[in-house]
Amino acid sequence: MRAVLVALAALSLGGCGAREDLAPAPGQSLPVKPTAARATPSPEQLLEPAPQTRPARSGDLIESSKERRSDEFDLPPPN
Repeated sequence: MRAVLVALAALSLGGCGAREDLAPAPGQSLPVKPTAARATPSPEQLLEPAPQTRPARSGDLIESSKERRSDEFDLPPPN
């Protein structure tokens, strides 16, 4: 029974994707043109994340490592 419910949930979630181009709601228009823009951006351009919102990862690889110096305050707990 549980497997059937999981399969139905997976199938129903798989059909949620939008297959049409994005457009404003009926009776609505796109947002106003930004001050510095030459033209009003399209919905696809508005949904594209700016580089500042998705920065490149810089901490993935360790290219060089150094031996840590000893820490004289790293003592075992008292008994």
